[in-house]
Amino acid sequence: MPEAKPYRLEGKSRMRRELHVRFCEGGGVRFPSATRLVVLARTLSPALLGFVGSTLEGWLGLKINRTKTRVVTLREEKASLDFLGYTFRYDRDRYGRAQRYLNVLPSAKALARERARLREKISPRRGFWPLPALVADLNRHLKGWANYFRYGYPREAFRAINRYVRCRVAGHLKRRSQRPFRPPEGVTLHAHLQQLGLVAP
Repeated sequence: MPEAKPYRLEGKSRMRRELHVRFCEGGGVRFPSATRLVVLARTLSPALLGFVGSTLEGWLGLKINRTKTRVVTLREEKASLDFLGYTFRYDRDRYGRAQRYLNVLPSAKALARERARLREKISPRRGFWPLPALVADLNRHLKGWANYFRYGYPREAFRAINRYVRCRVAGHLKRRSQRPFRPPEGVTLHAHLQQLGLVAP
């Protein structure tokens, strides 16, 4: 496969952008069957929309699903954009100033998928797992998830997942029928999980 080379796109709107495109051996551009693209622009005009459409469908040979294509103006009140598991939106300044800031945080769908994944990992089917093994498996998963969503302002989302994990583990250990778990005397379950090294996103 040859190295990626810059190609210049030109349209009637006199816009020029350098795109790095990696060609496959057949000489065409290879994209997944369902590719999501986001085009960012400071201003919106019919010339820009025509240029983007002609470039994607003409030069790249892609088919745009126009029923799922939409234009989002993030500066508008309550407008937001979900992409790659993140939500992008402008929020009011937390210090009461008149300005707003671009808030980037894990999306509601991403948090729902993470809770579903954690329910699978902390389920009755794993009731026979020793607690250290369960903690180690959760740590590997949580570290990878947190590394991906560390961009932006994920503190509140991380705290919510952290609370969910600890409550889920506590209920999981208490309902084990054959091998009920009890933390050491004088130590709470949450403190014992911390001693065992359960990470917090």
